[in-house]
Amino acid sequence: MIKKIIKLTIFFLIPIWVIFSNFGWLGKGKEKINIVRENKGQEGENDFIDLNKYNLFPIDRAVASGVVPTRSKDYYDQKIWAGSSVAIDVDSGTILYYDNGRKKTQIASLTKLMTAILAVENIQNLETNIVTIPREASLLPGTVVGCPTSGVCPSNRLYTGEKVKAINLLRVMLMNSANDAAYSLAYNISGNEEKFVKEMNEKAKSLGLKDTHFCTASGLEIDGQEDQCYSSAYDIARIGAYSLKYDLIWEIMRIPDGKFYSADGTYMHELVNTDILVGEDSKFIGGKTGFTPMAGKSLLAAAKDPEGHRIVAVLLDDEKRWEDMRTLVNWAFEAYEWK
Repeated sequence: MIKKIIKLTIFFLIPIWVIFSNFGWLGKGKEKINIVRENKGQEGENDFIDLNKYNLFPIDRAVASGVVPTRSKDYYDQKIWAGSSVAIDVDSGTILYYDNGRKKTQIASLTKLMTAILAVENIQNLETNIVTIPREASLLPGTVVGCPTSGVCPSNRLYTGEKVKAINLLRVMLMNSANDAAYSLAYNISGNEEKFVKEMNEKAKSLGLKDTHFCTASGLEIDGQEDQCYSSAYDIARIGAYSLKYDLIWEIMRIPDGKFYSADGTYMHELVNTDILVGEDSKFIGGKTGFTPMAGKSLLAAAKDPEGHRIVAVLLDDEKRWEDMRTLVNWAFEAYEWK
């Protein structure tokens, strides 16, 4: 009789163990990240993602006081027609909106946010560090210094051998998405782009980003290797949340159009901010645009409500990215309350 009971117990327990072992929070390393379902719509208010083990979110009021977003009494469903989209609460990691968030795809210039993080973390003094522009940077296609739109160049491009302060390259890379500025920073930090990209991927791994593999500092895809350049809306949102620990990055995103000079004052270059939401709506902290023909139009934005609750939202492959970002951010603050 006892043997029969043991056999029946094993018979029922094994399939239960197999089912639950597939969930992230019972998986290897006891990672407390819920498996994100590939569905249309939003995750529930109880879907909490403990990302502090990766230092993605600061240990602040959300952790200290237990303040997390929950669905408000006025909650309603929202649909965003992007290829993939995610919105998360910065301080708790709670997913507010999710649609194909783990889909791996090209992300174009959203890549530059990771480049900016490495620049801030590796260049001791951005104001005094002088970067010599390499020849390869001056030959890059797409959006570059002097060409706020690909192929439209109303002012000076960067010249081979020109010396520029690192802070100015960081500004024009984030504001105008300049590919040559991203390449030059990578060259300055690591000696060549290949080594820098390796460091980008090591950083992504250290942050626990499972859907990401960078192949250039700028986000330009490599011909014939396009499938090696990818991330997901979920991973990009987490990179955005991590970057908020560096005020400089987001202060730059709010700078209006201007100009800067080479270190010796020889050349003048235009600074153009492509973010049309900053200045339009006070809740927006800043944002980063992205576009290549393969990736489509993309946008990352950070925003906060009057109480200081911060969210990061990401739209990938979205022809109506500006309109949809307004909709998504406004919805998040209406549909959720922090308590």
